[in-house]
Amino acid sequence: MAAWAEWNTDVERVEYAGPLAPGTAFRWLTHGLDITSTVHQVVPGERIVWGGPAHGIDGIHVWTFQETAPGTVTVRTEESWGGAPVEARRTEMEQVLRQSLDAWLAALKARAEAAAGASASAERH
Repeated sequence: MAAWAEWNTDVERVEYAGPLAPGTAFRWLTHGLDITSTVHQVVPGERIVWGGPAHGIDGIHVWTFQETAPGTVTVRTEESWGGAPVEARRTEMEQVLRQSLDAWLAALKARAEAAAGASASAERH
């Protein structure tokens, strides 16, 4: 979790106290929103679920990881938002959420590919 803000430029800051385990709360800043979330589930190497309220929106994030070939991991993410702001502007909020998830996945992919490229370069030398 400590490296989240390093690879995800949409996350400006993350602060946590405690292990990455169910019940652990953490604060993070994204797009000017100061959010406190709670980890709900951790299955090491497979799945993490967290969520919490932010400015009237209740969000749940689900990330799953599956090794699809040796050295290749497929990452999937799902997120849901509920609450009055979402109900009032459903189409707009759906677009914002989709853009956010696409940006997060693109940032993670770029970080993973950069790390893989650096590792391959080090092995050649």
